[in-house]
Amino acid sequence: MAEDLKHRLLETDEEFRELAVKHHALDDRLHLLEAKHYLSEEEQAEEVSLKKRKLHIKDRMESILRQHNSGATTSHSLSA
Repeated sequence: MAEDLKHRLLETDEEFRELAVKHHALDDRLHLLEAKHYLSEEEQAEEVSLKKRKLHIKDRMESILRQHNSGATTSHSLSA
């Protein structure tokens, strides 16, 4: 059910979709950095920054999911 909600939000919620795109882009960049054997100081700082930004985006996406999930639960309980 959670996956269904994610797919629906990707199609209908512009903010959620933009966050998902940003999260994916940050993840791609992190994978490139993690594939290196050695990171410069700048790359190390970038890696930390990317991880923080990615986590912030994930938290916001989870918040949106909770809002929609509680709204669905509320509307289901009202109709019962």
